[in-house]
Amino acid sequence: MTRIKRGYIARKRRTKIRLFTSSFRGAHSRLTRTITQQKIKAFVSAQRDRDRKKRDFRGLWISRIKAGIGENPKKIDYSYHNLMYNLYKRQLLLNRKIVAQIAILMANCLFMIADEII
Repeated sequence: MTRIKRGYIARKRRTKIRLFTSSFRGAHSRLTRTITQQKIKAFVSAQRDRDRKKRDFRGLWISRIKAGIGENPKKIDYSYHNLMYNLYKRQLLLNRKIVAQIAILMANCLFMIADEII
């Protein structure tokens, strides 16, 4: 029986995986089995961290809004909860990201909005 050499397709597949993991260290970028494991782990981490990023940004916006409300010049007792509840109740289409930007860039505008809705 004649000897059958493996074709170029398997090599092409491995090369494609190696290009993805070329920046990894040590055996994680050289050995084929380890490369496939690290590729799966990288995709899982990327998916998890995309979800995590949404949570982190929401927390950042909330803390910025709280800080903006806390330094009000009139010393009126504002709270984050009341502000967001009244925005929702008045059906103002301002999400936390926009309110956080207003709190950072134009604090006076934030207090004007809060005075109007409370």
